[in-house]
Amino acid sequence: MTSTQRLAFLKGHGTENDFVIVPDPDGRLDLSAAAVARICDRRAGVGGDGLLRVVRSAAHPEVQHLAGEAEWFMDYRNGDGSIAEMCGNGVRVFARYLLHAGLVEAGDLAIATRAGVRRVHLAKTGDVTVSMGRAELPAEGVVVTLDGRSWPARNVNMGNPHAVAFVEDLAHAGELRAVPPFGPASVYPDGVNIEFVVDRGPRHVAMRVHERGSGETRSCGTGACAVAVATARRDGLDPATTGTPVTYRVDVLGGSLSITERPDGTVDMTGPAEIVAEGTFDPAWLAAALG
Repeated sequence: MTSTQRLAFLKGHGTENDFVIVPDPDGRLDLSAAAVARICDRRAGVGGDGLLRVVRSAAHPEVQHLAGEAEWFMDYRNGDGSIAEMCGNGVRVFARYLLHAGLVEAGDLAIATRAGVRRVHLAKTGDVTVSMGRAELPAEGVVVTLDGRSWPARNVNMGNPHAVAFVEDLAHAGELRAVPPFGPASVYPDGVNIEFVVDRGPRHVAMRVHERGSGETRSCGTGACAVAVATARRDGLDPATTGTPVTYRVDVLGGSLSITERPDGTVDMTGPAEIVAEGTFDPAWLAAALG
């Protein structure tokens, strides 16, 4: 990257989980963790919970084997620059960008992620539905402890790891600036997203989340899916056993998501996704950020 080159970016969000979108179709941009963190900095950069790099699957060595299934790869990074396997809100925003940029048409499409291919139904306007794959429910759980209170947390993997704790009051989660203490740490050697959940009504819950590498965010799509699956099991509901899909409304700080678990185990997430701005990085600033 030279000081005279300009690089485009966009901003988008899904239930106020916001992202910097960087189009890089040919995979030429080398984004270090430090560069991503600087771009996502809310005071000294563009600001975002994470960054979505838009790359053709065939141009990225991690997912070249998926190019026959999905033309586009969502190279997702957390706000601190660390690499993440998946981001549910990010997939919706990524899909909305592809339509916005004229790279796909409305309808059904496939997007490659580090957690595999995700199928998306994309309308011209309104909500986006993502097939998030199957939830895994490892037997090992953890205990989350904050301010003298402790809660057992259900282990759910949605392509990335989650610990779901049911609490009496969302305020009990505290400020969520730092990772809530949990143990045993060996259950999540690479860190974990931690959700705190309260009931709001029949098949209706609300959550707050500390996202690994980002802190508390206004929403987490994979977290909402993990919460819905954990809540269904707590409620004695398993679509694989009953043969009937089960849907939960999951309120997040930035809105609401509808999560449906189907008898074959797949989990669908439906919610909004918006592109709110676009521009170019200052070349000198970007060159310094990229080092």
